[in-house]
Amino acid sequence: MVVDDTTPEPRPRDRRWVLYVVAVVAAVIAAYPFVFMLQTAFKTTGDFLASPLALPVPPRLDSLSTVFESDFVRYFANSVIASVLSVGGATLLGAMAAYPLAMMDFKLKTPLYLLFIAGLMIPVHAIIIPVFVLNLQLGLYDSLYALIGPYIGFSLPITVLILTEFFREIPREILDAASVDGAGHARRFLTITLPLAKPALSTVAIYNLIFVWNEFVFALTLRSSSAQATLPVGLRELFGRYAVNVPAVMMALSLASLPVLAFYLFAQERVIQGLTAGAGK
Repeated sequence: MVVDDTTPEPRPRDRRWVLYVVAVVAAVIAAYPFVFMLQTAFKTTGDFLASPLALPVPPRLDSLSTVFESDFVRYFANSVIASVLSVGGATLLGAMAAYPLAMMDFKLKTPLYLLFIAGLMIPVHAIIIPVFVLNLQLGLYDSLYALIGPYIGFSLPITVLILTEFFREIPREILDAASVDGAGHARRFLTITLPLAKPALSTVAIYNLIFVWNEFVFALTLRSSSAQATLPVGLRELFGRYAVNVPAVMMALSLASLPVLAFYLFAQERVIQGLTAGAGK
C-alpha cells in the first residue's frame, strides 16, 4: 500500500486574499502623505504644533487666505504657461521625430534613435552653465521663454522613446492603404498615426507635465525677478526667515498638485494603454 504524503498546492483563489492585503497596505502607504498634506492645510499653525497628526476639527481656512495674499496666483499662471508650451512642444516635436524612426527606412535611422535615447543619460546640472550663458546671449534670461528650450530638450528623449515604440505597433497595412489612396507622409502622420497614438501621447504628456511642473533648477537659475518665478521657486516665499508656516505650505502644495492630479485622472486609461504598448510581444 502506497501512502501519498504530498499535500495539494493552494489554488490561486486561496492566495488572492494575500494580494488584496498587500494592495490595501500599499495604497494606504502611498495615499497617507497626500492625506497628511490635506489635513495639515486646514489647520492653523497652533493646531499643527499642538497635534500634527490630528484631524482638522473644525477645518480652518487661515492657510488659504495666507496663500492668496502671496503671489501664488502669479506663480501658478507662470507654471501653467511654461507647462503648456513645453509639454505641447515636446509632444509635437517628439511625434514628428518618432514617425520617421518608426515608419521609414534610412541609413542614419539607428544612430539618430540612439542619439535621442542618449539624452536620458544627461543630468540637468551638467549643462546648467551652458544653458545659462546661451540664454544671456539670446536675451531670454529672466523670462518664461528661457525655460521652454531646456524643458523641451529634456522631455524629448523619453517622448521619442515611447512614441517610437508605439508607432511601430501600428499595422503597416493601414498606412499602406492610405498610401494607395494618395496620402503622403504628412497626411498619414496627421490623420492616421496621431489619432491612433492618443494613449501614447497622453502618457508622454503626463510624464513631461510632472517633470516641468515640479522642475526647480532651471526655474531658479534662468530668472532673477519674482515676477517670472514658477510655483516650485515661488513657494519659497512661504518659508519665513526663522520659522515655517507649515499649514500654508501644505495648502499651497495641495493647490499646486491639483492640475497634475486632475489631468492624470482624466487621461489615466490612455496612460495605461500607452505604458503597456508592445507588452504582447
